[in-house]
Amino acid sequence: MSIQSIKTLGQLKEAGWKSKSIKDELRDNLIDNIKNDVVTFKGIHGYENTVIPELERAILSKHNINLLGLRGQAKTRLARLMTQLLDEYIPFIGGSEIHDDPLNPLSRKAKQLIEEHGDNTPIEWLHRDERFYEKLATPDVTVADLIGDIDPIKAANLKLSYADDRVIHYGMIPRANRCIFVINELPDLQARIQVALFNILQEGDIQIRGFKLRLQLDMQFVFTANPEDYTNRGSIVTPLKDRIGSQILTHYPKSIEIAKTITQQEASNDDRLKNHIHVPELAKDLLEQISFTARESEYVDEKSGVSARMSITAYENLLSTAERRSLMSGEKTTTIRYSDFLGVIPSITGKIELVYEGEQEGAAFVAQELIAQATKTLFPIYFPEIKKLTKADEQTPYDTLVQWFFDNNGIELLDELSNEEYEHLLNEVTPLEDLINEYQPM
Repeated sequence: MSIQSIKTLGQLKEAGWKSKSIKDELRDNLIDNIKNDVVTFKGIHGYENTVIPELERAILSKHNINLLGLRGQAKTRLARLMTQLLDEYIPFIGGSEIHDDPLNPLSRKAKQLIEEHGDNTPIEWLHRDERFYEKLATPDVTVADLIGDIDPIKAANLKLSYADDRVIHYGMIPRANRCIFVINELPDLQARIQVALFNILQEGDIQIRGFKLRLQLDMQFVFTANPEDYTNRGSIVTPLKDRIGSQILTHYPKSIEIAKTITQQEASNDDRLKNHIHVPELAKDLLEQISFTARESEYVDEKSGVSARMSITAYENLLSTAERRSLMSGEKTTTIRYSDFLGVIPSITGKIELVYEGEQEGAAFVAQELIAQATKTLFPIYFPEIKKLTKADEQTPYDTLVQWFFDNNGIELLDELSNEEYEHLLNEVTPLEDLINEYQPM
């Protein structure tokens, strides 16, 4: 008999079901995963030896967690993946607003149902995917939104006085009882709202318009915050930080290979890759190098960060640039060209915050400069570094190639050129082919 077939409190007791807190659920299932070498946080790359071990230690310690890091560092995704550590289904009293545990009810309504129906009290089941609640902290969030308030409509309909606790309308946090509750950008939450979380995190009681309710809410809190928010827009008040068990620092990918893995994972469903667009590894490397260059650029505000989403959207634009070109030329297949990188500029300008010098130069100029600097960074990996000459007669590997452009009229590689025309023009530059054969032979 499947557990979902249990419909009453009596059947639940007969089945021997035992209550377990959400933190114990997370802990016990994580222990099983570790013992059986099961990967808990699938799809998260670059955190294997840094963030994930700290997060697992926090779960084993049954802590509430604060993920602290710049934008685009998978903080919310980590929180969402924690649902995989929950039991697949848990029972709750049918009709309960706060998912009351049948063996340990909290709300007045649940207790009344059990008193009236006894073992015939209806039971419903909650899947782990439904046990994730999320709230973005904005300045307009109120205590009523999070904790609750008195509902005058309910009071009127039930003909109750405001002295009766049945007139209370529960907010998001009580309704997330026995669930994972995430508050994103915690420092943006007004200080007085943060204060309202003190007792929930520590003592388990809440106050609503003078009603002091002793609700031992069973919750796993996960907060996310940007470290710069502590000084720019707000701060996490000290007593609240003191009540958060573990603060875990996230970070950007440490290498281009890890960044490539993340980008390719997010773009893995793009059929254009399979059908008619070939993306060389060099193009993938250059795309990721743009983000690495941006994080060190004098034009970009390093405190704001450069999200991994920039690489993902830039990659999508890169494919679209090649796709548009092939559609215009009527070709079914094509390969990414260096000139296609101009098509990623809109993805860069919308994803970076500029300092004063960058604003003066303009977002488009900065984007082109980032592409150029990224190219210069990768170039010495494939070909000899171009150095400033110190002697007039000093020779370089590029002398023949440079002389070719002096002796000829050069070439013009237009965007609308077909693959055949593009290749034909490049083959005309014979010293270029010799250079490639010497340093990058097939």
